[in-house]
Amino acid sequence: MSLGEPLVELQAAPLGLDVPVRDVAILDPEDPPTAAPGELVLAIGARGRAALPALRAAGRAGAAAVAVKLDGPGQADALREAATDAGVALLSVRRETRWEHLDSLARAIIAGPDAPDAPGAPEPNAGDLFSLAQTVAVLTNGIVSIEDTSSRVLAYSRSSDSDEVDDLRRLSILGWQGPEPYLSKLREWGIFQHLRSSDTPIAVEPHPELGLRRRLAVGIRAGAQPLGTIWVQEGAQPLAPLAEQSLVGAARVAAAQLVRRRRELSADVRLTQTLLTGLLEGSTGPQSLATHLGLDLRRPATVLAYSAHTTDVLHRSDVTGLISVHTAARHRTALLAPIESRVYVLLPELPPGLPMTTVRDWAFEVVAAAREHLGVPLRAAIGSTVDGLAQVPDSRAQADRILDAMGRGGVDLDVAALIDVQAEVLVSEMLALLQERTGLRDPRLTALTAYDRRHGTRLAESVLAWLDALGEVRVAADALHIHPNTLRYRVRRAEQLTGIDLAQPQQRLLAMLQLRLPADE
Repeated sequence: MSLGEPLVELQAAPLGLDVPVRDVAILDPEDPPTAAPGELVLAIGARGRAALPALRAAGRAGAAAVAVKLDGPGQADALREAATDAGVALLSVRRETRWEHLDSLARAIIAGPDAPDAPGAPEPNAGDLFSLAQTVAVLTNGIVSIEDTSSRVLAYSRSSDSDEVDDLRRLSILGWQGPEPYLSKLREWGIFQHLRSSDTPIAVEPHPELGLRRRLAVGIRAGAQPLGTIWVQEGAQPLAPLAEQSLVGAARVAAAQLVRRRRELSADVRLTQTLLTGLLEGSTGPQSLATHLGLDLRRPATVLAYSAHTTDVLHRSDVTGLISVHTAARHRTALLAPIESRVYVLLPELPPGLPMTTVRDWAFEVVAAAREHLGVPLRAAIGSTVDGLAQVPDSRAQADRILDAMGRGGVDLDVAALIDVQAEVLVSEMLALLQERTGLRDPRLTALTAYDRRHGTRLAESVLAWLDALGEVRVAADALHIHPNTLRYRVRRAEQLTGIDLAQPQQRLLAMLQLRLPADE
């Protein structure tokens, strides 16, 4: 579990950093020092050396960690020694930090984003908002906090360098609310007025005399109703060029989370995901999703599909979060659904006549951002633009056909629509058919690949290279890095062994297809 800067600092971890935390316990100074296995013990009121009994009791009980406030720097050494002897982690808590906020944050992190909110939690659905804040930090190269309309902190991103954090950010997180002297300045500069009335980000220039670094802010709004604000503070490095665009998308994602939470978030999200997945798979009609979200059934729509080189990477929250934020920045009503090893984005209610190049650019932005910020290589396929939600399964099917072809190789593109890879898609599907139905294969070609496996030869590979080069021996030999005479010998030898006649167009055509199957077939 990570509570993050600047609330706590790790002073000792005698059992390492992987000790699981199962619960949070508040130890009142008037209570006897007790603990339970796996607990994070908040030693309230027991400052400095007064926390030594709590540390020893926590160690005897097998607690995970003890959090203590220090009166001075000299106390840390004695507490670290006691924590090491007791075999329990020691966290020092900043003196400005309010215990109830630390307790609420710890419980929210332990519960996770999908768990019901614990009593006293700082804000509904904190886990989702913390994940969103971290995604925005990655995309903007900044330090992020999400606040409600009263400037109370709902979630914030982690920062590895405390020197990058300015006074406003530090004091806001420590007190879980923006300090009034700073807030009055923001009101004086017209920042809050802009955030309440506009969907566009606004820049706040640096004020070193006030301890403020440059930052961007965007209002979180549901229609005309303000819900909160996302702040991005610039650290040691400048903000990313597309930081403002990322903020727009993040504000829309945050608005959906906050509004849906007020409508019983978990049930609402599950229903949306169920209806969306059913529509994409063709098992549910479009009317239910349209009614649930207020979508127009008859407006154009398209499906984007994303896949990665590994089958599990798209289930990581940072990747799906990145796709969600970037897509929401470009299309307000975009919907996202992970299905098996792919992530699908439904773009409903598209403007009539929206150019394919526009959607392609959106997909390129996601792929480039995933590579730059997360080091994840994504492929994206653009399904056909259909007349309404009823045809969405057709768009999804086309996107899948494209991704299937891209995954089998031979397509040197990160983003593709059917027009870009029509031939590759059709050949890929023919090969899939040959793989599935062995009766459609020429047994002589099957025997040739079997001969290569038994004898360690490369006859089938040489024949295919010669066919791909349209009979140009030197071109094919160069591709295989062999002498032209060696290639001529291999082609003749393949014909002699199998009885195939490569002078016949039909046999050449079948060979060009079948020899592309994996060698173990």
